[in-house]
Amino acid sequence: MSTTSYKPQPRELLPEWMIGMTDRIMDFYTKRYLHCDPVILKNPPPPQDGHKYLLYAHIPFCHTLCSYCTFHRFLFKEHVARAYFVNLRKEMDYVKALGYDFHSMYVGGGTTTIIEEELIKTLEHARKLFPSIKEISCETDPQIITTPQFRNLKGLVDRMSIGVQSFNDDLLKLSERYEKFGSGEQIFERLQYAQELFPTCNIDMMFGFRGQTLDMLHEDMEKIWKLNPRQVTTYPLMVTSQTRKSVKNVIAASGNQLADQYRVILDTLGSRYNHLTSWTFGRTHDEGFDEYVVDYDEYLGVGSGAFSFLNDSLYVNTFSLRRYNERIAAGNTGVERRRQFDKHAILQYRLMLGLFSHRLSRKYFREVHGVNLDRTLMKEMLALRVAGAIKDDRRRQVPRPRHDEGLLLGHGQRPRRTAPAPEGRGLLLIRLNRPPQSPIFANPFEQGPRRMKIPRGPSVSNDRKLHGTGLLKA
Repeated sequence: MSTTSYKPQPRELLPEWMIGMTDRIMDFYTKRYLHCDPVILKNPPPPQDGHKYLLYAHIPFCHTLCSYCTFHRFLFKEHVARAYFVNLRKEMDYVKALGYDFHSMYVGGGTTTIIEEELIKTLEHARKLFPSIKEISCETDPQIITTPQFRNLKGLVDRMSIGVQSFNDDLLKLSERYEKFGSGEQIFERLQYAQELFPTCNIDMMFGFRGQTLDMLHEDMEKIWKLNPRQVTTYPLMVTSQTRKSVKNVIAASGNQLADQYRVILDTLGSRYNHLTSWTFGRTHDEGFDEYVVDYDEYLGVGSGAFSFLNDSLYVNTFSLRRYNERIAAGNTGVERRRQFDKHAILQYRLMLGLFSHRLSRKYFREVHGVNLDRTLMKEMLALRVAGAIKDDRRRQVPRPRHDEGLLLGHGQRPRRTAPAPEGRGLLLIRLNRPPQSPIFANPFEQGPRRMKIPRGPSVSNDRKLHGTGLLKA
């Protein structure tokens, strides 16, 4: 592998003590909150009037299992997968009977398109059951997008996210993706075809590979620029307790390399796209959704391993396919565990999501939660100010938010639309290019997969490289 000649724009790192403190704080909250109690619960609670919900559906099957992936998934067996899709649609029926309707739907995996005809049946069923669904987001891999059946998803899916990770052949071989999906050049050609089929095409990229030089990453970002997709998501390779043996010191880079790699991403994508969340870049501020836990306060998950966040509780569907099938056969949903949070914990969660999404508003906390943000979360807000992470934005012109909660602006955002800031909105300006990870993003169990597809965000690890390195001053 070649040495690096590309030099990213200098960005001053936060002090080591501040990074270490962030790690310790996140470790504390991970141990405090991330466990769920088994519950005897037939179904999740019914919907509340006036609340907007998103429907998440999990497809836990893949033809091969990537060593670095900690999503909830199983090796594909056709008869098992077909039976699962049938039960998934039945669970949607149970949710409908509870009185739920949804404005959006997100399908994650696994490989959601592993049986296109079953996926199509499921999406059509969802639109029939829940007529309020306005947009559907789905995921796939670079191999399936060239199959004849894939075109049948046109008109059903509004946003297709394709997991590429890298165009570099050496990295594709290192991550065992070369034989599965072909060379970087072949993947590039397939992506051009996929972009013609859907209103929004998102390209999932990854950094933090062992041996991934800044030149390699810069070349990947330049190819993304040539493709010019509407949306790009860049994730760090994450080491968890489940992947530590197979990933760390094998394909994962050391933690101190991630900051420079993220600088490369900001230099390239940040200057050409709008910075939507910490990981996501889009052509405009209206790119649909990726981190849907940011756009929806509450969501309901169907399928094995799916999460639901309703009112003040996190509900978790069983990870066992056998128990999932048994519950559906008995006329129940897949819910098997629950964690109830007190109000303060929920406010902390919303604060973390605000940091992650680059949108944080005093008005949102006042009108939705009935609290003064600065008083209720005084310690958290003071720590962010001391770290130089946020500051009051007193500008009269600010980017128009996608919703009413205002924006937390991040490095590299170049707003294309502006509107006068309403009095009292109290927007905050973020200065962390990589915010601390939210505890809710990790798996609440000691056993089983560490990171689930819902929510689609970074998982929590005690490893510094996931939460510390890369907190940058603007």
